[in-house]
Amino acid sequence: MTSRSAAHDLPAYLAPLPERLEELALRLVWVIVAVNLAGAVFGFWHYRFQLMNSRLVIWPAVADSPLATLCMAASLVSWKVGRNRDWIHALAFLGNLKYGFWVVFVQLAINDVLTTGDPYHWFLLVSHFGMGIQALVVYRYAEFTVPAVSVATLWFSFNDLVDYFVPIVGDYHHTYFGPRLVNAGNHNVPAHDFAAAAAVGLTILGAVLALAIRIRRLENRLDAE
Repeated sequence: MTSRSAAHDLPAYLAPLPERLEELALRLVWVIVAVNLAGAVFGFWHYRFQLMNSRLVIWPAVADSPLATLCMAASLVSWKVGRNRDWIHALAFLGNLKYGFWVVFVQLAINDVLTTGDPYHWFLLVSHFGMGIQALVVYRYAEFTVPAVSVATLWFSFNDLVDYFVPIVGDYHHTYFGPRLVNAGNHNVPAHDFAAAAAVGLTILGAVLALAIRIRRLENRLDAE
């Protein structure tokens, strides 16, 4: 199991979770894989109507959260069996960080879950908060190489582009969320701008954090030599 050695020690703003929680997650890796697979199945069910109304070629840009959880499962499995794939780790990190905390933002700021008390929206908030948290463990086993982070950043930037700015196949492809933005084509409400800003901001944040972790690790390794 990977341990936090001096060469991998990171400041709290790059590795905010308690080390014991990280260690627990790495010990329960197969449980977390199963949870992510179950979450992906549920997520595709959640997106079923939107997928039915979208052309097949654009499906990977529609079901964002289920694909992110599949990437997380693939990332954990590839690490656990000793067949690391840097690009999968980067996709898992950026995807779960982005869509996990994006949904938390949507439920709090747009769907106003604290006031409505809607059980389904609460479920989405809690489950996606877990997605964001699990992303913060990926650094323990991943090498955030520049090519890998570039691939993930380009993919999620493309998602932002077709979700909110330039649909290339049919309508805009962001998730149907409401009640203030139920129709994907309704971009004349402030909720759309808030959601778009959060998505773009989280894409940038994920890329910056991944590269900052890599830079700090390289500095630590040089200092240790």
